[in-house]
Amino acid sequence: MRIVSAFLVLFSAVLFTSCDTAQAQKPTVYCVGDSTVKNGSGKGDGGLWGWGDYIGQFLDTTKVSVKNHALGGTSSRTFQSKGLWQPVLDSLQKGDYVLIQFGHNDSGALNDDSRARGTIKGTGEETEEIDNMLTGEHEVVHSYGWYIRKVVTEAKAKGAIPVVMAPIPRNDWMDGQVPRNDESYGGWAKQIAEEEQVTFINLNDKMASEMEKRGEDQVTGHLFYKRDHTHTSAKGAVLAASLIAEGLQESDNSLKEYVLENPEITLPQKHNLFIIGDSTVANNGQDGKTGWGVYLPQHIDTTRMNVYNKARGGRSSRTFRYEGLWDEVKERLEPGDFVLMQFGHNDGGHVDQPKYRGSLKGMGDETQEVQRDSTGVETVHTYGWYIKQYIKETEAAGATPIVLSMIPRNEWPNGKVERPTESYVKWAKEAVDEAGGYFLDLNEAVAQKYEAMGKEKVAEFFPDDHTHTNHAGAQLNALTVAELIEGLRKSDLRDYVFIASEE
Repeated sequence: MRIVSAFLVLFSAVLFTSCDTAQAQKPTVYCVGDSTVKNGSGKGDGGLWGWGDYIGQFLDTTKVSVKNHALGGTSSRTFQSKGLWQPVLDSLQKGDYVLIQFGHNDSGALNDDSRARGTIKGTGEETEEIDNMLTGEHEVVHSYGWYIRKVVTEAKAKGAIPVVMAPIPRNDWMDGQVPRNDESYGGWAKQIAEEEQVTFINLNDKMASEMEKRGEDQVTGHLFYKRDHTHTSAKGAVLAASLIAEGLQESDNSLKEYVLENPEITLPQKHNLFIIGDSTVANNGQDGKTGWGVYLPQHIDTTRMNVYNKARGGRSSRTFRYEGLWDEVKERLEPGDFVLMQFGHNDGGHVDQPKYRGSLKGMGDETQEVQRDSTGVETVHTYGWYIKQYIKETEAAGATPIVLSMIPRNEWPNGKVERPTESYVKWAKEAVDEAGGYFLDLNEAVAQKYEAMGKEKVAEFFPDDHTHTNHAGAQLNALTVAELIEGLRKSDLRDYVFIASEE
C-alpha cells in the first residue's frame, strides 16, 4: 500500500511538473518596428492601426502568445538607441519568434534637433560619428542593414527565430501602380535575411499587389486615409497581417504551425454619432435643399464610428421632440456615443397655429398651453428649455451632447451676413453653459467663410431660397462642422475626424 501511495505521489509530481513546463514553453511572438506595426498606444489612435495589432488574430493564441513592442516614430537605429530592443532581447526564450519591420523612418536626418533617427543607406559596415543634437550624446551611426542584422543575430543567439519583413508600401500611386521598395529598404531587409538565413516576407510587394487589385479609389478611404499615406486603417492593418500569415504559410518557418486556417477577425467596436436637426442638416432628397449632415460622414472615421443623420426637414426643437423623433434616437444611445444637434430655423414659427412648430423665445421655464387641431393640448416650452432637455437626456445615456448654432441664411444686411447673436445663437450657447456638453458656433464660422467668398459666390449655394443650400453649400458647411469638432480639445469626437489636406 505504501508503494502504491509513493507511486501516486511521484506520478502526480511528474504530471504537474510536465504541465508547468508545457505552460512555460508556450512560445511568444514579439513584434518590433515603427508605427505601421503599432500606431500610438495600439488602440486605433486617430483611426490608425498597425499590423502588429491584428497579427494575433491570425495565430492560435492558445498555443502562442503575441506581444507588440513596436513604437511609432522609431527607426531601426532609434528602436535600439532608445533602449526599446533590450527588454525584448532580455525576455527572449528559445523557440520564441521576433517579427521585424523597419524602414519608414530610417530615411530621416542622421542628426538634427527634432528626431535624429536616420540611418546610413544600405547594408554595409560604414559609420558616421555624430554629436547627437537631440540627445546631446556622442553616437556612432551605422547602416540600416547593420541595425537589422544586429537584431537578427542577437535574437538567434538567444535561440529565438527572427522573421524579417519589407516595410509596408505607402499609399502612393504612379499610373495605377504602387511603387515598391525593392531597391531600398525592402531590398536591404531581404539581403540581411538571406545572409543570416532567416525567413523574409516581402510584405511590401504582397500588399502593393493587393492594393493594385482594388485600385486607388477603393484603397484610399478604406485601407488608408486621404490625410495619411503611410499609416493604415483597421482594415488596412488586417490586410497587412493577413499577408504576413500568408507569407509564413509559404515559408518553412515553424511559426506557420500556429497560423489559423480560418481566422475570425474582430474589428474595433464602433461608437455612434447621431445628428438631429432640421432641413439645413437633413437629407431632403433635393439638390437645392441639401443638409450638411449628408456630407459630414466624409470627414468621420467610419471604420470606428457609425454616423446616423436623423435630422428631419420642417422640424423645430419643439416638434422634433413632440413627434417622437427624439425618442427614436434616445432609445438607441449608448455610453460613448455622440449627438450633434442644430435647431433654430423653424423655432421662430407660429406657436399656436399650423404647423405648430414655434417654440417660446428665450431660456426660461415659462410655458404656453396650445390647442392643436385634433391631438389635444400641448404644453409648449422655450427654445432653451428644449435644447437643455436634449442635453440632459443625452448625458443621462452616457453619450456626449454637442450643440451647434444654426447655419446662417443668405441674408446680407449692411453688406454683412446676418447673425442671430441675440436670439438662437445666444440661447444655444447659454443652454450648454447651463446644462453641459459642448457648443460649436457654426453660424459664426460659416458666416466668416461666406463673407470671405463674397455675396455673388455665396448666392450659388442658395438656388431655391435664402435658407437651404445645394450640394456645394452643404459640403462647405459639413467641412466647417468637422473643423469645429477638430478644435474640441476636450472631446474624444475630435479623434474620429479627418480632413483631407487638399481641403
